[in-house]
Parts: sequence; structure tokens; C-alpha cells
Amino acid sequence: MHRRADEITVTGPPGPTLGQAAHEFLSRDDLDAATVRSYGQTLRRLCLALGDQLPPASLTADQVARVFATAWGEAAATTWNRHRSAVRSFCAWASLSDLAAGLDRRAETRSRTQALGSAQLDALWSRPDLPLREQTLWWLLHESEAGVKAVLSLNVEDLDLDDRRARTGDTWVTWRSGTARLLPELLAGRTRGPVFLSDRRPGPARTPGPADLCPDTGRRRLSYERAEYLFKETTKPLDPTTNGYTLRQLKPHPGPSPAP
Repeated sequence: MHRRADEITVTGPPGPTLGQAAHEFLSRDDLDAATVRSYGQTLRRLCLALGDQLPPASLTADQVARVFATAWGEAAATTWNRHRSAVRSFCAWASLSDLAAGLDRRAETRSRTQALGSAQLDALWSRPDLPLREQTLWWLLHESEAGVKAVLSLNVEDLDLDDRRARTGDTWVTWRSGTARLLPELLAGRTRGPVFLSDRRPGPARTPGPADLCPDTGRRRLSYERAEYLFKETTKPLDPTTNGYTLRQLKPHPGPSPAP
């Protein structure tokens, strides 16, 4: 009996599977919705290709490279690099060896964004059916030349309406008369919370953190994805390709702009 007991190998509880590890990784509080969606695409593909019951420690760089070659071998450099970055982040979180070791980063060629011309802007500003939120956001982006995410991150308490500016991080976002005419109506007496709000209150399972929730209305901060979608849909009739424009194209040409 003693001999048989000595031969028994004591093992601990089984470790997490690839599927479980991916779920835990994506459930972290420090990831925003856009990052979760992006990383989730990568990890779902790995789970489908390699099996979500596979122990993460058994993964090899060669296996991941084969998945990438099949799934994204013909993808654009930005897409390839985005998925590669997701794998590297997952490995760092899970204390795994670099499974992206066999994936070279691809050179990205970024084309210059063409700003909207005065005729396109005139047609946009003159539309009578533009919601107040979109009017204010688009004018602020046009007049400030600030990044979309920086503008969407603004809170009411950050605004200095008298000096037409707002603090965001270590910089200032400034605006001119077009935005100045619209902001007071948009705020409607609100003194705190996100400047730009979603149309509806979030459901119980999708309640954001306090920083992204308006304490007065219960609505959440307008997301980048939703703001971009609405602008693209609105500008499809103005675009000869009918694809619609992006919010980055609101950066102005030199010269005066029409008043709203």
C-alpha cells in the first residue's frame, strides 16, 4: 500500500481553458467597449480555430501564425497589426510567451484625409432636420480641430462657456461662435456629466461606470462608434461615392465658415 501511495501523482485543479481565459481577459474593468470588441474578434477566431478547451499554456507561436495566415493573410496592414496587438496584450495578461513572435508587424500607409469642402459644409449646415446634439458635435469638431475622442470625452463641468474652451487632459479644446450658439441649448441646465449623451438610457446589463453616465438624465456618454455611424449616414447624399464621410473630415479648410 505504501508503494502504491508513493506512485500516485498528486495534481491540482485543472487550469483555465483558452475560452475561459479569453472571457476573463475581455471582462476586465480597464478595457473600454471598443477595445473589448476589437480584442474579442481576435480571440474568438483563435478559439474557433484551435478549440476553446485548449489550455493556453499549450499554445505555440506556430499555431497562432497559421491561424493568422488563414484568417487575415490577405487583410490590410492595419487589420493585421490590430489582431497582432490583441494577441500580444493577451499573452502579457496571461503571462504566456509571446505567441505573436512569428507575426511580423506590417508597414501601414495612411492616406491623408480630405477635409470637406465649403459646398459640402454649406449643404450639411443648411439641413433643417439635423438633431441638436449632432449639430453641436459637428460644429465643435469643425471649429476646434480637436480629435473626435477628445471632444466626446468632455464633461459639462469641463466647459468654460464664457471663454469658449474646455479642458481635456493636458490640452484645451476651443471653439467659436457656431458652437457657442448651440451649446447652452444642448446642455439645457445640466451642470455635470458627459456633454454628449446617447438617445436612451442603458439597460441594467449595460450600465457604464459613473464617469460615463449622466447623473441627471441617466443616459450614457455618446460612443465614438455611434457618432461616426450617424455622421456617415447623414452625409451619404453629399458623397459622390454614397459611402458617407467620416468625422475627421470636418476639420476646416482655411477661410470663414457659414454661421448656423
